[in-house]
Amino acid sequence: MTETTTPVTRFAVPGRIAVDGQAASRWQTATLTEIRRETPRAATFRLAVPGWAGHLPGQHLMLRLTAPDGYVAQRHYSIASAPDTSGHIELTLDRVPDGEVSGWFHTVARPGDTVEVRGPLSGFFAWPGDRPALLLGAGSGVVPLMAMVRHHRARGLTVPLRMLVSARSPEELIYGGELGAETTPVFTRSAPPGVPVGRMTAAHVAPLLADRPANGWEAYVCGSNAFAEHASRLLVAAGQPVERIRIERFG
Repeated sequence: MTETTTPVTRFAVPGRIAVDGQAASRWQTATLTEIRRETPRAATFRLAVPGWAGHLPGQHLMLRLTAPDGYVAQRHYSIASAPDTSGHIELTLDRVPDGEVSGWFHTVARPGDTVEVRGPLSGFFAWPGDRPALLLGAGSGVVPLMAMVRHHRARGLTVPLRMLVSARSPEELIYGGELGAETTPVFTRSAPPGVPVGRMTAAHVAPLLADRPANGWEAYVCGSNAFAEHASRLLVAAGQPVERIRIERFG
């Protein structure tokens, strides 16, 4: 993921958020205030960042941990929370095997601990709420997409938004209890009674493209390299213009 500095912006369109690019370039101290378990492997970490510059749904930040011996580890993480004025942001992290930073969060971190953050970063994957959004995610790829869903709800936006999200099972579906009518879950290993099991297919994507809004969809795809390739091919095959597919991938 390439680091960029978000420019200072002033938006007139409802749903957009002004972001101070100068503030986004500084490291700031963030204090962990809450930990919420999402799935057996994923948890949400709420951070108080008094000087946070604001962000657009879909943006990420850089997080820095410094050990007592001076060793530094840095990682990019998508922001899970919708923009607001609370002075808090949320990150939802999978516990990665042997992961230095995610391992610390899942096994060591407690409310009151501090880390450093810098951001928000990258405007390419951001959705300010001014165009119809079709969201496709898998696993923890749902994190930046959920920021968009939360923003849509918090601002009472009427622009169309739909989400397809893939998980191995209902137990591993991040934010499962928060998802609403805008979301269709796809389960690849096990599913509730009467729900088919299998990967995302044209049968999931094609109806959304057939029933596209007047100005078409802006598609946002987030997940592993394999999922991103698969989902983007499904979109193109269903008629989504390539130039209107934004991809964020990991792994």
